Amino acid sequence: MKTLFPPRAQSGSVLIIVLWVAFGLVSLAIYFANSSSLELRAADNRVASLEAQQAIAGAARYLSNALANVTEPGLPPDPATLKMEAVPVGEAHFWLIGRALDEEDTEDVTWGLVDESSKLNLNTATAAMLQNLPLMTPDLAASIVSWRSSSSATATSGNGAGDSIYNALNPPYRCKNAPFENTDELRLVYGFTNGVLYGEDVNLNGVLDPNENDGDIAPPTDNQDGRLDRGVLAYVTVHSKVSNLRTNGEPKVNVGTVDDAGLRKLMTEAGIATASITKVMQVFSTNAIPPPRGTTNPPASTAGNNTNNSVLQFYIKSGLTAAEFQLIENDISVSTNKVVVGLVNVNTASATVLGCLPGLDSDNKAVTLVATRTGQDTQHSIAWLKDALTPADAVKLGPYITGRSDVYSADIAALGHYGRGYQRVRFIFDSTDGWPAAPKIRQRQDLTHLGWALGQNVRRQLAEAQNTP
Repeated sequence: MKTLFPPRAQSGSVLIIVLWVAFGLVSLAIYFANSSSLELRAADNRVASLEAQQAIAGAARYLSNALANVTEPGLPPDPATLKMEAVPVGEAHFWLIGRALDEEDTEDVTWGLVDESSKLNLNTATAAMLQNLPLMTPDLAASIVSWRSSSSATATSGNGAGDSIYNALNPPYRCKNAPFENTDELRLVYGFTNGVLYGEDVNLNGVLDPNENDGDIAPPTDNQDGRLDRGVLAYVTVHSKVSNLRTNGEPKVNVGTVDDAGLRKLMTEAGIATASITKVMQVFSTNAIPPPRGTTNPPASTAGNNTNNSVLQFYIKSGLTAAEFQLIENDISVSTNKVVVGLVNVNTASATVLGCLPGLDSDNKAVTLVATRTGQDTQHSIAWLKDALTPADAVKLGPYITGRSDVYSADIAALGHYGRGYQRVRFIFDSTDGWPAAPKIRQRQDLTHLGWALGQNVRRQLAEAQNTP
């Protein structure tokens, strides 16, 4: 009887089947090996991400301690001792992304804390101040004021967008009519686009990154001019405020309406010479003797001369030397509030922000002032303004400025082992509740979604480290 397949043919069929089975097994082995490799890499990346998160948490504790141990209230930690760049935490590292005072310096990331009082406060700045910011228009500035005001403004260009405009949007919503809680709230204000908010600096690191200088090749849209055009978010805050208490917890001495006894006691305790105290009290005396009849040049100590609109005006009128004034500067105020909100730190604000303030809002006065500031040691004081400004400009500017700050933001980016697991979080540290107590964290905002913000130099250093045997 003949078989259907001869032995030789059967052997060939078996070989083919074996080869297919072997191929399948090898394919499965390769598939599962590749899956395991991908899962291992994913797990490694998750570990690196956790390391970066822990490094950020450690950085926050480190900065809280550093701010609690400054030498005087209102001062930042000493930049010479503060660790800010590639700080190791286990196998991870963190960086503090700061902001350059020189706005032309956009080649590399600046490291450090950011003074929130170096910005305009959305809840206190007037429309006239706000509209001087880059990319801002009078209508946008008016809409900010309308959004934070206690009653809904009408929908006109002069008063800003009101309920009638917001109700016509899709989806509709109401004008808030309450203070801003954070700067991202500007997204809800009518007329504000990403272009206005971010400008070209889409990752908010203050540096012109390659994708921000390539025209239309990659987002964002930019003019490819080699210069970073910042958006509104770079210049505004809702957190700027300074404590109005002395280091002993008592209210600062009010020099808005000079109290003779309180001011004399303060100057005596500060160690100011008796002769200088006498001269100051003559200037601000409320019980001055009327000048003799026929006197053409009455002395400065006439009744009513004891009022001041700012600490700067008090200093200019007092006749104190800069050294004497600095002995009492942090113990005097023209406000009776426990905390003063919205003052701009004239020692840390950019020319763009200072140019929004009365007295500096014309003829490039702010640029000139910043040039004067960088040429001397301001020592966190406003005394240097006496010689840098005209008396008229000083009177206009004085109510809006300070020389110190109690609120700082820390923009912390971190990487885990092998430069993986990038994370970025922004903290707001508030020390207005007392010194030297640890500051409170008022806000924690995850910025990881904005992408790489450590600049090209750090990326290059990481690549070189990985290529090093």
